[in-house]
Amino acid sequence: MVLRNKRERACVVSGRRGRYGYQLRWSGPYQKLTPQVAQTEAPAANSHPLEAQNQCLKGNTKTKLKTLYILQRMEAFPSLFLPKPTSLSPLKPPLPLCFPHKRFLSISKLQPQSHARNFGALYGKRNGVSFSTAVTTESATVSQNDTAQETQKEESDKIVLPTNESSEKLLRIRHTCAHVMAMAVQKLYPEAKVTIGPWIENGFYYDFDMEPLTDRDLKRIKKEMDRIIARNLPLVREEVTRDEAQRRIMAVKEPYKMEILESIKEDPITIYHIGEEWWDLCAGPHVDSTGLINKKAVELESVAGAYWRGDENKPMLQRIYGTAWESEEQLKAYLYFKEEAKRRDHRRLGQYLDLFSIQDEAGGGLVFWHPKGAIVRHIIENSWKKIHMEHGYDLLYTPHVAKVDLWKISGHLDFYRENMYDQMKIEDENYQLRPMNCPYHILVYKRRLNSYRDFPIRVAELGTVYRYELSGSLHGLFRVRGFTQDDAHIFCLEDQIKDEIRGVLDLTEEILLQFGFNKYEVNLSTRPDKFVGDDDIWEKATSALRDALHDKGWIYQIDEGGGAFYGPKIDLKIEDALGRKWQCSTIQVDFNLPQRFDITYVDSNMEKKQPIMIHRAVLGSLERFFGVLIEHYAGDFPLWLSPIQVRVLPVTDTQLEYCKEVIDQLRDNGIRAEVCHGERLPKLIRNAEKQKIPLMAVVGPKEVETQSVTVRSRFSGVLGTMKIDEFLGRIKLAIEKRTSL
Repeated sequence: MVLRNKRERACVVSGRRGRYGYQLRWSGPYQKLTPQVAQTEAPAANSHPLEAQNQCLKGNTKTKLKTLYILQRMEAFPSLFLPKPTSLSPLKPPLPLCFPHKRFLSISKLQPQSHARNFGALYGKRNGVSFSTAVTTESATVSQNDTAQETQKEESDKIVLPTNESSEKLLRIRHTCAHVMAMAVQKLYPEAKVTIGPWIENGFYYDFDMEPLTDRDLKRIKKEMDRIIARNLPLVREEVTRDEAQRRIMAVKEPYKMEILESIKEDPITIYHIGEEWWDLCAGPHVDSTGLINKKAVELESVAGAYWRGDENKPMLQRIYGTAWESEEQLKAYLYFKEEAKRRDHRRLGQYLDLFSIQDEAGGGLVFWHPKGAIVRHIIENSWKKIHMEHGYDLLYTPHVAKVDLWKISGHLDFYRENMYDQMKIEDENYQLRPMNCPYHILVYKRRLNSYRDFPIRVAELGTVYRYELSGSLHGLFRVRGFTQDDAHIFCLEDQIKDEIRGVLDLTEEILLQFGFNKYEVNLSTRPDKFVGDDDIWEKATSALRDALHDKGWIYQIDEGGGAFYGPKIDLKIEDALGRKWQCSTIQVDFNLPQRFDITYVDSNMEKKQPIMIHRAVLGSLERFFGVLIEHYAGDFPLWLSPIQVRVLPVTDTQLEYCKEVIDQLRDNGIRAEVCHGERLPKLIRNAEKQKIPLMAVVGPKEVETQSVTVRSRFSGVLGTMKIDEFLGRIKLAIEKRTSL
């Protein structure tokens, strides 16, 4: 950025003119003012930027327009206004929309209320979540005192969003909203047939058999809902016999309700009425009357297609999604959270940053890793392999297909067939794409006779598996048809279970901490009603899992009866920058597959015994974890993980030869670098910022002469001119310590 004249420059900054524009430094927000602009007293050096803006905008129209132009230039190129840091600083992640308790979601208010409307257009939401976060991630330097004050204000301004589990009132509101919406739809579209309408995590939905709806239709439905709410109609619970329920359903000609009635096994049948105008089969609960719903805290979000009962052979229904909260403030906080999640959507960022794609020509749910995304995957895989080998795992590579007989033995063909692709015939034998890696690892174990002295045996594989998914359920990297699991299996003795589980917990923490995930939700799932194995081994395994968690010092919750039929398990969810929980890591004890495959070892008495088998995954799948990372970082990968770490920018093409020499030196030292030219320097810098490149090395005539580069950091601003060796040393140190420059 180059400010046009001294008069403009003096309005906001003081500094000197450099070779590439003004090298600017703050002297207090908008402190130095010219007579034409300074219609009022200059703001104090420690005043809030918003207050400074309001003061600068006082005066005649010409003055306002000039000041607005300067502020817009600042917003477009914020990092040009930053001072040179004195030392390396750790990467500051975006301020999270935090979840202080697993049952509550909290959202920080975005900016001071008195300035939100005036300043929102100039200071739009950028890399971070809030106004202060945007300043941080765009490299603005803030004093420790200012940061502490802002943090205290944000803490005091938090809006706590309750969940269905923490607030029965909210659950009742959402359930009633589903009924009110169904009533509104049938008032507006009498031919619509109702099906089911439950509450869900952030609101509710209802499925209708009717003509496709549009956004305009949703507005009509919401207005009708508001009228129903305003009438304060009572919700009345009624118990009827099965015959009476059947008679009433036939009278209103609701075929889906008849099917639902047939699936209800308990008597009597409960019905909920809204006033005397509408009713539905329902077990409740609901609010006492529609007037207890705040209509300003309800919003219809979208409409989508959904098969009845999830069966693609049954009719396609219209599903209307809505959200409902206890207050208007909660709704606004949720809508901002939703908008921020949309901004971080890995599907959008994956395309914009050229990380991956899903090609229609190849088929849905099949991921193409582009060069930049493949580099990130390569880094993750190398780190994963290194850590596993350090923890005593042997790495495996196994086939993607196997004879059908293998899947019969494992039980997948009986219990998992709907998630498997059709078989293929090869030389009169049927083969199957693998949906799991477990049977392969068992075959590797069985290749020889094992002794008790060999335990524990740990094997790990980044194995690609294939699972059948309906096209409607596919979702970016989160739900695909082919993906790579970070799969591992441990074969051990009964008395080794606890130590092995503790080792897995340590390994899991070590891997997740690399990516900044340090908040977890841990659940221990115990024996279900139907299970394999005897009570004694179940008790020993469950106790071992519990003891390992106690030794680790992790807080966990017990999910009684939530274990798999083949053994107890630990599930771990990570919390991202928005406070969302993602299921990634799992540890499962298995008593089933060792029995099915008849795997054994020789004990100290030379007798054959069956070992314990432990399944475990840390990242879950590379595709899904990569999607989580993109949204966690908002595409702004830290230096060590960024696909391109340095972009070299020549002032003119006459410096290209030297730029290539710089690139060669960087690449020879393992730094991922590229050169970009052909545009004016300000545009090259802007493009690098948009592509979220961590470091830029600017090269002009003086840099060529002194064999140096002028370094700009995405996180810390202008770092100054330095020799190539110094630049390399600082990059290597930052990568080693997982910090930024």
